[in-house]
Amino acid sequence: MTERTIGIILNGVTGRMGSNQHLLRSLAAIRDEGGIQLRSGERLIPKVILVGREESRLRQLAAESAFKKCSTDLSTVLQDPDYEIFFDASLTRLREEYLQRAIAAGKAIYCEKPVAVDTMTALQLASACEQAGLPNGVVQDKLWLPGIRMLRRLRDEGFFGRILSVRGEFGYWVFSGHDPAQPAQRPSWNYRDAVGGGIILDMLCHWRYLIEDLFGAVRAVSCLGARHLPERVDEEGHPYACTTDDACYATMECDNGVICQFNSSWTVRVRRDDLLTLQVDGTEGSAVAGLRDCHVQSHAETPRPFWNPDVPQPLDFFSGWKRLTAPTESENAFRAQWEAFLRHVVEGDPFPWTLRHGARGVQLAEAALESWRERRWVTLNDAC
Repeated sequence: MTERTIGIILNGVTGRMGSNQHLLRSLAAIRDEGGIQLRSGERLIPKVILVGREESRLRQLAAESAFKKCSTDLSTVLQDPDYEIFFDASLTRLREEYLQRAIAAGKAIYCEKPVAVDTMTALQLASACEQAGLPNGVVQDKLWLPGIRMLRRLRDEGFFGRILSVRGEFGYWVFSGHDPAQPAQRPSWNYRDAVGGGIILDMLCHWRYLIEDLFGAVRAVSCLGARHLPERVDEEGHPYACTTDDACYATMECDNGVICQFNSSWTVRVRRDDLLTLQVDGTEGSAVAGLRDCHVQSHAETPRPFWNPDVPQPLDFFSGWKRLTAPTESENAFRAQWEAFLRHVVEGDPFPWTLRHGARGVQLAEAALESWRERRWVTLNDAC
């Protein structure tokens, strides 16, 4: 069988998410399993070069992934015609510059979210790709998670009836690093505004594409952010002042009347099924989904509780829920979107998750920050 290679520049993937999800579990896994079957009968094999600032870390990842090639000279790599795709997972505030350089070099563009730190910049990047005729996309990995796919199936089957509301709980306790025995699990830039940190900019981008894929178009948001921990310890062991939000409490109204409440926090201890859970309530049934599981309760199975605080609760509310069987094919969500993007570049398959689509998430994050700052509801305009 004929093999066809496609050159991919991976920029800024030395962090945990970039190295594990994009490099090892997506592109290296695709290569190791023989590539992607194309309609032509060829097998598409990714050929990767790693680019970044830390040469020692790049060499370590190159050896670990067996892609071997790495460089700290992005300008030279961008001029290499053997690499037609540029992927960026660097710091949020650096993304605009990197994408502009890659667009000028004529590369197809794929990047982590958020696309940019503000909506205008995100839309300008989208327009630049469109005007140059370049394939482009943004990571929206949660759409491929088994739990989310089961929610989508329930909606399509009419299980919920009319959907009334959605409650999302996301987060976990990220240690501050003051205790050497409990180092922080997230990088220090997440808590620094100057480099694009903050949970609102990070997570509201996710929530918009999830809500609009499953429930309806977001038209307004009310959000309260918080900086619950004022100080953390960085990777070198130095204390630093946190300058952005580490928790947010957002309510979003959809154009069809569905109300979505999402709490997102890096200062919460988990007593729920997963790090992310979504409860969807409808007239005919409800579901609670995590990353990989989903439990349902139909109208007929709904208990009839009565309020009486003077006696122990006689009902076991958990026993009335049924666990759904997960999809048989449950490959890594990042890999699934990588395969879709590569097919888009090579075969022209539809890929709706463009930079322009990603700008909608930035718009929601900006509106949430405005809501927090001005302590009011903010209606989203039609700019995206």
